[in-house]
Amino acid sequence: MNARAGQRAQESDLIDVHALVRAYYDLVPDVSIPEQKVVFGTSGHRGSSFDAAFNETHIAAITQAIVEYRAGQGITGPLFIGKDTHGLSRPAETTALEVLAANGVQVLVDEFDDYVPTPALSHAIIKYNLTSSANDQADGIIITPSHNPPRDGGFKYNPPHGGPADSDATSWIANRANEIIATGSVDVKRAEPTVVETYDFRSNYVDDLENIIDIDAIKKAGVRIGADPLGGASVHYWALIGERYGLDLTVINPEVDPAWPFMTLDWDGKIRMDPSSPSVMASVVEHQHEYDIVTGNDADADRHGIVTPDGGLMNPNHYLAVAIEYLYTHRPEWAADAAVGKTLVSSSMIDRVAESLGRRLWEVPVGFKWFVPGLIDGSVGFGGEESAGASFLRTNGTAWTTDKDGILLALLASEILAVTGKSPSQLYDELVDRFGNPAYARVDAAASKEQKARLGKLDGDAITATELAGHPITAKISKAPGNGAAIGGVKIETETAWFAARPSGTEDVYKIYAESFEGPEHLKKVQAEAKKIVDEALG
Repeated sequence: MNARAGQRAQESDLIDVHALVRAYYDLVPDVSIPEQKVVFGTSGHRGSSFDAAFNETHIAAITQAIVEYRAGQGITGPLFIGKDTHGLSRPAETTALEVLAANGVQVLVDEFDDYVPTPALSHAIIKYNLTSSANDQADGIIITPSHNPPRDGGFKYNPPHGGPADSDATSWIANRANEIIATGSVDVKRAEPTVVETYDFRSNYVDDLENIIDIDAIKKAGVRIGADPLGGASVHYWALIGERYGLDLTVINPEVDPAWPFMTLDWDGKIRMDPSSPSVMASVVEHQHEYDIVTGNDADADRHGIVTPDGGLMNPNHYLAVAIEYLYTHRPEWAADAAVGKTLVSSSMIDRVAESLGRRLWEVPVGFKWFVPGLIDGSVGFGGEESAGASFLRTNGTAWTTDKDGILLALLASEILAVTGKSPSQLYDELVDRFGNPAYARVDAAASKEQKARLGKLDGDAITATELAGHPITAKISKAPGNGAAIGGVKIETETAWFAARPSGTEDVYKIYAESFEGPEHLKKVQAEAKKIVDEALG
């Protein structure tokens, strides 16, 4: 933990935004260097122009590759495009529009040249495709590195289902983009985007919220809401939500600055817009007694942070469990067999809540893309990740977004308070009384690139251990129980605890997620033995 974690940023912490943008145009990547290649992770291509990892050459090639991919898939409808508040987002949007225009793609940009949250883009794609023909399907590009530091940029493709593209699509796009760059970008078409159509992302999203959130209950209860966009794309959305529905809603900090000088530093001393981090949310928690519910969102508003007067900043796992308990008892139009979706590294408190509700648990690998099919057809009512990302169905049981929606989950906290008369943190305490109090943590362990590669392909049967922290091992998982997809690591379970180990995509470490219903001391034993078990399996 950095000594200044949770303290406000100083001048020395801020990036030079003008230099960042100059580097975007001036530096040309060499794709023979791994760090400068196009690489699509779980949330698109990310990197900094300072490192020649996110530059004009990258974005032009990626956009050209997307044009070719959508043509190969028969996608001929409009492409929605939006950006967040990072310094590299507008330059990247300009580059992308030039390529899209030259290739004759119909593009829809924000009507007010405003920032576009990730969920608003997903919402737009789904809404368009509901009434369009099969040969006129829309897709989209969202330009954001999510909660990453100000020096980073991000570029993500969402196909016609509205959610993150699957690995088949992203691998094709990344490989083609690198091929384009390696041959001098001669295949990239560019032209001045003289005619670009517009779309009112903000009004279309906000006006539809009454069909997924009980806004009337929030208004009648007089819930006092404080919403902090953390300098991100949700800033004007929160203002419109309060105005449109007559809510007692205050935008705590409406400032937007791509250097983020108003932020408190994260655990490592960096500026980062992660609303699940106590250090990042330190300035937001200062307002916890001024409102009934205080919320935070990251730069593209796909993550949420929930602050209550009695509990402060909620642990993301805790809030997911409360949201699931509430939604499945207050959405009578949802299908009776709609499953509860969670990633395999989310708290097993969710498992116990789902069992008490008589609902099937749908456990999938890390990455929101895995929830897309279930949210589209209504077979999954809620999908959530331990990193404070989730979405759920409309009141009538149909799809809302197929990407994470931090605005939605933040508003849900106010609905929960309005309807139950209890804060989400009070309701979590009740879950603890019923099911026990789990201790949860994530730690990193050193690993070479070769070891990470082996871990990513490790089969649960390769684990020879029979006990974990004094209890018999009941499951050794390398494929997600919900959909049978490889989890890119292993998960080991006992009756009262579990751990999961997955390789990091950016550092020479592997991540150990662990939880114990026997308390913090037992959790430490689980973590220690987890490292031994994995290291032994990796040789």
